Amino acid sequence: MRTSLRIDHIVLATPDLATTVADIAERLGVAPVPGGAHVGRGTYNALLGLGGHTYLEIIGPDPAQPEPAHPRPFGIDELERSRLVAWCVAPRRPLESVVSDAIESGFDPGPIESMSRRRPDGVLLEWCLTFPPSGPDSVLPFLIDWRDSPHPTTDLPIGGQLVGLDLVHPSPRRIDSILTAIADPATLGDDESVVTLNEGSEALVSARIRGASGTVVLD
Repeated sequence: MRTSLRIDHIVLATPDLATTVADIAERLGVAPVPGGAHVGRGTYNALLGLGGHTYLEIIGPDPAQPEPAHPRPFGIDELERSRLVAWCVAPRRPLESVVSDAIESGFDPGPIESMSRRRPDGVLLEWCLTFPPSGPDSVLPFLIDWRDSPHPTTDLPIGGQLVGLDLVHPSPRRIDSILTAIADPATLGDDESVVTLNEGSEALVSARIRGASGTVVLD
């Protein structure tokens, strides 16, 4: 059976949001736009479309918020440079079903949590998700369901096309079996997956984006 992974977005974490936004704008020729604040988490994001229902999220500290009670997500507080830290899949199936299949395959994505943020135009976005895995499993995606909210790509500028998401892991067969478990059955017309998986000594994720001036690699 063919399977399909719908990549919702990739996450570029940074210690300085403004600097990284300017860098991405220069490299792709299109400026990411403000997304919104994650109140209480001490972060703010900027977004850029990558074709279809896929986008780039750049997330960093929000200077307008007080220091959060807990460390910022994605290890932002320890970063010295921007890093591609996660990728997200939007299954067609209910998240509860996907989580159950993942656990059966030997990977626990963790609990499903509800989150929200308000866009600069005042629209409230609400969604539920699992949180990104850490350690060697960090090459695996986290899962999202946007519920009834408009998808972030609805009005985003397009900075390029995500043409490759490259995963490296010491145990690629295990990772492949988990990705198969969380994937949806492919339907006629589904795009071929842009995900590649190779064996290596450590867990790594990188993305290739084809822009107006060539291919940009984020790692």
